[in-house]
Amino acid sequence: MGWFSKNDSDFLLATVVPPADAVRIERYLGIVSGQAVIGANLFRDLFASVRDVVGGRAGGYERALSGARDAALQDLVEAAKEMGADGAVGLDFEYAVLGETNGMMLVSVSGTAVKRG
Repeated sequence: MGWFSKNDSDFLLATVVPPADAVRIERYLGIVSGQAVIGANLFRDLFASVRDVVGGRAGGYERALSGARDAALQDLVEAAKEMGADGAVGLDFEYAVLGETNGMMLVSVSGTAVKRG
């Protein structure tokens, strides 16, 4: 469908602007964002490099990125609620590696805060 609402509350989270017959947007309040930075640790790096050789998924990294994504999304929701919003649409997630030794990962999410009608 192209849009979602992740949590159980009445706060709308959508990757696109939902169709008018699904959700009525009364007002667009402005751009909101949230970020989370996580550090990679030695053991996670070690096990990830083993996974690179033998194949498979790097579960430690996946869990860390999932936690960072959730934290960034929660920051966005809090920022939107401060503006009086009850939703955020057009969400876009970005990922980046930071630091001199690429030891940090950034997850950023941005979107438009909205008031539903």
